[in-house]
Amino acid sequence: MMEIKADTTVCIGAGMCALTVPAIFDQSEDEGTVVVLDSTPPAELEDAVRRAVTLCPSGAISVV
Repeated sequence: MMEIKADTTVCIGAGMCALTVPAIFDQSEDEGTVVVLDSTPPAELEDAVRRAVTLCPSGAISVV
């Protein structure tokens, strides 16, 4: 099972995660930083989550 970790202190608010997997990621209204909507995504979204991790320019998102 995949678990998503996000570091809002590293996030620059690029929004690639939210654009790539809007069912899992959003952005804070105030800071524009990453918000993880589901830290343990369903198996069918794991490839998309990995893509979002790769696309994140600041490296704020990781999976374990």
